[in-house]
Amino acid sequence: MTDSTPTRKVLLAMSGGVDSSVAAVLLQEAGWDVVGCFMRLGSPGETLNEGCDTSRIKIGHQGCCSINDADDARTVAARLNIPFYVLNFRDEFNRVIDYFRSEYHAGRTPNPCVRCNDWLKFGRLHEYARQVGASHVASGHYARLEGEGDDLRLCRGVDDGKDQSYVLFGAPRERLGQMLLPIGNLTKDTVRGIARDHDLPVFDKPDSQEICFVPDNDYAGLLRRTDPDQMQAGEIVTPDGDVVGHHDGHQHFTVGQRRGLGIAAGTPLYVIDRQPETNQVVVGDRTHLSAPGLEANDTNWFIDPPDTWTPCRAQIRYNASAVPARFRCPSPDRFLVEFATPQFAVAPGQAVVCYDGDTVIGGGWIHRSLDASELT
Repeated sequence: MTDSTPTRKVLLAMSGGVDSSVAAVLLQEAGWDVVGCFMRLGSPGETLNEGCDTSRIKIGHQGCCSINDADDARTVAARLNIPFYVLNFRDEFNRVIDYFRSEYHAGRTPNPCVRCNDWLKFGRLHEYARQVGASHVASGHYARLEGEGDDLRLCRGVDDGKDQSYVLFGAPRERLGQMLLPIGNLTKDTVRGIARDHDLPVFDKPDSQEICFVPDNDYAGLLRRTDPDQMQAGEIVTPDGDVVGHHDGHQHFTVGQRRGLGIAAGTPLYVIDRQPETNQVVVGDRTHLSAPGLEANDTNWFIDPPDTWTPCRAQIRYNASAVPARFRCPSPDRFLVEFATPQFAVAPGQAVVCYDGDTVIGGGWIHRSLDASELT
């Protein structure tokens, strides 16, 4: 007779930080057989993208995937007596870097952390989990899974200041039942307290605040090293086409940027558009950045996407608040959002996530902002 007891093994993504470390503690206490893993994306000083002859993209010492982080994750796993593996995702991570580069060159503002979750944590990690006999993949994200079965929902974490549901919106609907988010019901202070109580050496480790392959936050410098031919000088113009300045590459700018334009003007000017086809940066006053709505594509839904206007709260960047809005889906992979109040600096390339209360109902990637006439 075979044992019909369902497996209780879980693969935990351990970043070496306090959040995933406490997730390991909570999973153990809940009776799970925990297997820890660290995603090796590269090492400091190591060339990550072989396709760029001039590339020297390096994993930083202060990101979420450095050598020091791997050592911290290994130490915590040993302290908790759980198996620990380092997975070589170097080749897969090149896809994230290529996406980052191509989006900037195309005049959009990318979010590589969301794509890393989509392609690695919801893809490759689940494949590896099956190989080791784990039924679930867990992480230390501040988000919650509520309900069960067909009613399982991805929700905001209880700590408003740390909520990470926005960066998880791309999880495939069918993956929710294979995910565990152990710390979503906790505040950051509580998480640090649990780590301290269990004598984990990372209890006071600072949070990562940067993209791991841009450790100096110099995005334009990275692009200049990897794609020097695409970093060309050009004009800074007004919406009417008047030349008011020059730049060393449109990749230096983002929509909504005010500082660092190098233009002396009587009124504050903001970047309102980047036009890679002409290599021009368009600047104007703040009113040019007030958008009644947006169009998004490359969608992921946890509900059946509605073709009629449906109320929601919409979040257009990671560090923004969700605002009252409504949305509709003219096609399965495209939707429109109309804000109750026009929003500032809607940036193509960023994700827009729709919520029903605290529940993520879906989202996509901003294609362009819309004016009122396009929303009727």
